[in-house]
Amino acid sequence: MTEAQMAFSSISELGALLRKHSVSSVELTQMYLRRLERIGKRLNAVVTLMPDRALAEAKRADADLAAGTDHGPLHGIPYGVKDLLAAKGAPTTWGAAPYRDQVFKQDATVIKLLGAAGAVLIAKLAMIELAGGLGYNSANASFTGPCKNPWNTNYWTGGSSSGPGAAMGAGLVAFAIGSETSGSIVNPSTYCGITGLRPTYGRVSRHGAMALCWTLDKIGPMCRTAEDTGLVLAAIAGRDPNDPTSSSREVPLYSLKPGAPGSVRVRDVLDLVKPSRLRLGLVKDSTKKAQPEVVKNFDKALGVLRKFADIEEVAVPAHRYGASIVTILAAEGAAAFRDIIQDGRAATLADPDDRRGGYSYLTVPAVDYVDAMRERAPIKRGFSKLFKRFDALVAPTFGSVALPIGVSFDKAYPGIEGGSPIASANLAGIPAIAVPNGFGQQGLPTGLSFIGPAFSEADLIALGDEFQSRTDWHRRHPPLAL
Repeated sequence: MTEAQMAFSSISELGALLRKHSVSSVELTQMYLRRLERIGKRLNAVVTLMPDRALAEAKRADADLAAGTDHGPLHGIPYGVKDLLAAKGAPTTWGAAPYRDQVFKQDATVIKLLGAAGAVLIAKLAMIELAGGLGYNSANASFTGPCKNPWNTNYWTGGSSSGPGAAMGAGLVAFAIGSETSGSIVNPSTYCGITGLRPTYGRVSRHGAMALCWTLDKIGPMCRTAEDTGLVLAAIAGRDPNDPTSSSREVPLYSLKPGAPGSVRVRDVLDLVKPSRLRLGLVKDSTKKAQPEVVKNFDKALGVLRKFADIEEVAVPAHRYGASIVTILAAEGAAAFRDIIQDGRAATLADPDDRRGGYSYLTVPAVDYVDAMRERAPIKRGFSKLFKRFDALVAPTFGSVALPIGVSFDKAYPGIEGGSPIASANLAGIPAIAVPNGFGQQGLPTGLSFIGPAFSEADLIALGDEFQSRTDWHRRHPPLAL
């Protein structure tokens, strides 16, 4: 197996190699560290490499396996995290100049749980400054520079989990952890041709993560395959007493294959979702203002889905989604970053809109925030009503491919809009999985998303896995990373 083949292998494939002793965790870790150094820095995808911690964790993983102790599917698997998660032994910069030297003494809960599952932390990955919390309008909104798309380095990876998107797209880690407030997992996952899962609000603890928007922030996996997202979610989901919003709901995702410790399979999609044929709601007008290649690839994907699902067009209930989420983000973001807004450190941020955005955010009227929050109850009821008719909704994740670097977002693709109900679903706190479905202009990936009711991650992962069993877009990788 070549380095590139190994670098782009799934978690299950790497786990099988580890258990056959075809490769060690130390060897995997060293390979990914080399790739992060060689490729990741060219893409502006890396904030901090953690070789000492990584090699110590990898040696422990190898020793445990040799002694007959197997911590499960993630045992010995190297990964990286968006640099808003606290990790001992490394700065946690939040992608922003005012916090470049910030260090925490404890790991975030997600990192602790991954460590208990035997995974190996090797890097803190780049992100948009403050996760986009002050209203950025360019790919350059990070002190590490614009994160370059491995499929075409003149284009962006998406935000705000830009480094995890690039690292997964280029085969620099086996999986990554991102976060989403309004699109920040599904956006870079789609732009970089990988699979990203936005969990239900509260499914994963946010203790030790930067707060942008307390009522919207979610942490989730960015991976090679739908199955991989489930393996990671199973390790990080659950109740955390340090996060009062976290849920204790079980994650009934996987069963072990007989006789193969640590290997897994997704339960068959038709066992998870009833009736025997899935009922998918095609989000109305989701391709109306999309690029032609996005429409073409989505239509082809619908042809695949119709082999095992009945699809009916449906309108998402009408609400002021955009106005509501902007108001909530502005009010909570201003509260989260009031210190650097008021003491002037916001002036050191990379993006001009971020430097001034916080000042306007401080003026959001309380009544507007309250009205926006009150709007969320009828939004949730509207989605609940839809999911009595449909097992999931489907739409293009975005109406365009990745945006060009050096062009402000509002000028990149005039007239193009899309696709998936990202703002509305985030306001409702419901999960989605984004999967690749082809390529558009400039050789850049396109993708679609499945959106489900709260705590339906198992169904969405199985649905994504079924689509990926019939397509090979998730197995493509860019020439840059070879």
